[in-house]
Amino acid sequence: MKFALCNEMFEQMPWPQALEISASLGYTGWELAPFTLGDAPTALSAQRRAEIREAIHSAGLEVVGLHWLLAKTSGFHLTTRDGETRRRTSEYLADLARLCRDLDGHVMVLGSPQQRNFPADMTHDEAQHNARQVIEAIVPTLEACQVVLALEPLGPSEGNFWNHAADAVELIEQIQSPWVQLHLDCKAMSSEGEPLDEIIRRNAKYLAHFHANDPNLLGPGMGELDIVPVFRALQEIGYDRWVSVEVFDYAPGVVEIARQSMANMQAALQQLS
Repeated sequence: MKFALCNEMFEQMPWPQALEISASLGYTGWELAPFTLGDAPTALSAQRRAEIREAIHSAGLEVVGLHWLLAKTSGFHLTTRDGETRRRTSEYLADLARLCRDLDGHVMVLGSPQQRNFPADMTHDEAQHNARQVIEAIVPTLEACQVVLALEPLGPSEGNFWNHAADAVELIEQIQSPWVQLHLDCKAMSSEGEPLDEIIRRNAKYLAHFHANDPNLLGPGMGELDIVPVFRALQEIGYDRWVSVEVFDYAPGVVEIARQSMANMQAALQQLS
């Protein structure tokens, strides 16, 4: 397993300082939220993309990929009945895949609940059909860019679409592409009502990316969730990809969160060994 930080937690800190801190704490990757790259991330020039890529590499880190794909955007939606909006969303996701490739990333996490929730007069099946159209349209671009789109289930407190891993897997199995896989997140899985390790084992076939955190919105091991069974399950399925720390409550300070998260994850792995 490789450990990364989601870079939006450092949004108020200069990149050189944030990158230095990340590397000093033992992280080897950064996962980027497009909105941290400017108001129009997909319009970044080739030179600017290279500058971002090299800044991260120079700090001794890798670019994991992108997440929060549709956050802080307008005019995009995954499940809407409006065909033009779905077409526009496909085009934007394809542009993000090219950006991800140019930054040396290999995975894009599709969460963005506000841009996928469906109205009360729409069934889940209809929403799933509309989402499938959006995603199928970008599969050729994903393949050309060698970028995996990882679908992220989120709890009902955040929306009504893909509330369970099984919902995302249903679409993955419909699309049948190695470039459309599954993302799992500790906080989100905690709303499913069953042990997290069982969810991980059951969906091992499709798991392409993982977020470590706690239902209390802090980092892994910083709340009541026992992360040892989580990491035991990841080890048992042979997961050797990125584990990115994603938090939503920065009250303890981002440096302290990053430090405690790494210490807790390493302690869990040490306990397993």
